[in-house]
This record gives sequence, C-alpha cells and structure tokens, in this order.
Amino acid sequence: MKLSQFKFNLTADKIASEPSYWRDECKLMVLHKDTGEIEHRLFKNIIDYFEKGDTFVFNNTKVFPARLYGKKEKTGADIEVFLLRELNSEQRLWDVIVDPARKIRIGNKLYFGEDDSLVAEVIDNTTSRGRTLRFLYDGSYEEFKSVLYSLGETPVPKWVKPQVTPEDAERYQTIFATEEGAVCAPAAGLHFSRELFNRMILKDINKAYITLHMGIGHFRPVDVEDLSKHKMDSERLIVTPEAASVINGTKDAGHKVLAVGITVIRALETFVTTDDKVKPFDGWTNKFIFPPYRFSVPDAIVSNFHLPESTMLMSVAAFGGYEKVMEAYKQALENDYKFGPYGDALLII
Repeated sequence: MKLSQFKFNLTADKIASEPSYWRDECKLMVLHKDTGEIEHRLFKNIIDYFEKGDTFVFNNTKVFPARLYGKKEKTGADIEVFLLRELNSEQRLWDVIVDPARKIRIGNKLYFGEDDSLVAEVIDNTTSRGRTLRFLYDGSYEEFKSVLYSLGETPVPKWVKPQVTPEDAERYQTIFATEEGAVCAPAAGLHFSRELFNRMILKDINKAYITLHMGIGHFRPVDVEDLSKHKMDSERLIVTPEAASVINGTKDAGHKVLAVGITVIRALETFVTTDDKVKPFDGWTNKFIFPPYRFSVPDAIVSNFHLPESTMLMSVAAFGGYEKVMEAYKQALENDYKFGPYGDALLII
C-alpha cells in the first residue's frame, strides 16, 4: 500500500470540536466486512452486535495535562511546551516538544506560571522527539507534580479545538482511565458511558483492560510513500496476565473479542504466540499495522473516523479491507459523520 491511497478531502467543518452531549449518543456506522453492508446507528446500539461471553478490550491509559505555556529567559518570548514522557522522576527530567523550536538552545531557561513558580532548563536538543528539560524544583516529587499539572492544559489537539476549556479535562478522558501516561486520549473509548457499561453487565459481555500510553506520534504525518518504510514512535504497553487470560478464554470458548480503538488493536497484535494467543507483556511497542495484514486476535474493532493519510486510518483499513473502509469513509462524508477524537465511530464486524 502507498500513502497516496489514503488521501481524501476532509474539510474543517467535518472535524468535531465538541463531543456528543451524551457520550454514547454519537453516530455509529457499522460495516460488515464480509459483505460490505453498511448500517447507520447510534453508539449505544453497539451491544446489539455482541452476545453473552463476548469481550470488549479497553485501553485504561489516563491523559495528563501535557501542554504548558511559558516564557524564555531574558527575551520573555512566549514558548509552548508539550510534555511527552517523564524520563527520570528524581532528576525531574522530561522529553518535550517546544514551539517555536528554533529559538531554544541547550542551557536556556524557561519560566512557567504567573509568578514564575516553575523553572526548567534545556539540557538536550538532539532527541528525535524534540528536547529534554530538567525542571528545577526543590520541593518533594509530589509537590512538583502538583505544580506541574496545575500549570498544564488538557492536550486536545489544536486541529480539533484551538482553545481548550475546563470541561475538556473530563470530556477528553475515558470513564475507565486509571493508568496515567498518555498525551492523547484513546478516542473510541470516549464513547462508553456508565449506562452502557451497565447494559453490558446485563448482557454478560466481559471487559478486559490493557494499558498503552498513546503518544503524539499517532498524529505525526507519514512522510514516505512506501508505508513499509514508516517508523512508529515507541509507546509503553502493558498486557497483564489477567487481561491475557480473559481474552484467550474468550477466543477458546468461541466468542468474539472487540478491540476498542487503534491502541488496543496494536496492543493485541504486538506479542502473540504462533497459535494466536495473547501473551502478557510489559515493555514498548512500535507496531505499525497497515494493509495487507492478517489479524490474530480481534474479531471486531471500533474506532473513530480518522484524518486522511493517518496511520490510524491505515490500521482500520487493514482490518476492514481497503476498498470497504474507504467506501465507508466516503459515506461518512456524505452523511455528515464527524471526524477526530470528539467525532463519530465506525464498528467493523
């Protein structure tokens, strides 16, 4: 497959800047991958396609307030810092992206907060992810983290919503988020409400949780035409023995496994045995799934509608079939489905 095969015209008005008022009442397109049949439903109808003993696999990663606004020493120039990941808690080291990057050099100090309550020093500008900062803070780690996060903003992508509001702190987070470490929300999981979870219980549909801390790499543009040459950023992945047992037990009993979102698809396919069993895993993954690809674990997937030429669209096309998925996206545009993390969803069964 080539990058240009995933190009389509997506105008700004098709990108949702706000989520549905009720989490589970966004639109849900259902694509039957064997026949190509398409249905138009609401997200809360998703359980109509699953039975007792089936398992939904969720990503329980938790988004932290990763976007900071500060000023550069001496010049007072405005600086935006996007926290990517914590490297060392004792030394307060973080990998970050700085904008504008051209103005930042090793040794520069950056100031955050109205009273410059937090100071950081640039100690490396050669990493592939941007910069490494050392935050200069004398208090305890808990106090530092509290100050850092109090100054941070919910990292809703700017192409979704230029100005973040306090309400986004809740809306850009799944109701089952427990493991902190993501800078992007697992979008398909945002549609699940407590009411929908209760209906799953009544229908005896199981839940399993993996952790994949989604990084900003999902939104980096693919800059090679040959997709086999694209390299994904590595992300932390944890599949517990308990989760693996539930998923493998579901498959052994002949029931269906639904992967909720692209991160879950990657997690389930990262470390699989020769007989298609999920193995417990605690490490890093840079798995990139694009057509053609033989899936080992999920029997169904649900994912939001993604941007043109995005790796997430490619993963969806690998599961549903390139032609069928691109036809579904064509219908989504014609039927006013919304794209992006706050948008509508596509179930492929």
